[in-house]
Amino acid sequence: MESVTKIENSAFWGCVNLKTIRGYAGSYAESYAKEYGYIFEDVEGKITTSYRTHVQSFGWQNPVTNGAMSGTSGEAKRLEAIQIKLYGEMANRFDVYYRVHAQSYGWLGWAKNGEEAGTAGYAKRLEGIQIVLVPKGSAAPANNYKNIQSVNTKAYIKK
Repeated sequence: MESVTKIENSAFWGCVNLKTIRGYAGSYAESYAKEYGYIFEDVEGKITTSYRTHVQSFGWQNPVTNGAMSGTSGEAKRLEAIQIKLYGEMANRFDVYYRVHAQSYGWLGWAKNGEEAGTAGYAKRLEGIQIVLVPKGSAAPANNYKNIQSVNTKAYIKK
């Protein structure tokens, strides 16, 4: 991460197979890797997230990546659903799970890896979102993850 300013000597204790540290060029992670003889890999451009939103009366928008806006601005249109997907090295190592709180429905079930989450055709806005990365192939987060209970097992409800 770009914000890391210190790594304790014991941070990688027991990691006998650790050979590579990944981070951003010019970061403390790069300095640490070089100082302690690890291979450093710059992740800039290698970690990609893609997402798209379902906008009231417009439908699904085209996918965008890495911080670009999805939705509308200044048009008073609500977001009704979302899809999130990882690409590159992160997609090989992690599954991305996400669930939304939809107006009138409450917390919906978990969607993963680009599946639809939210509603379509009911004019219900998204009011909250949880996003969790888990190791590839691991179980989905629990329905009461972080003490927030899903009230519906479906991640996406459409007309």
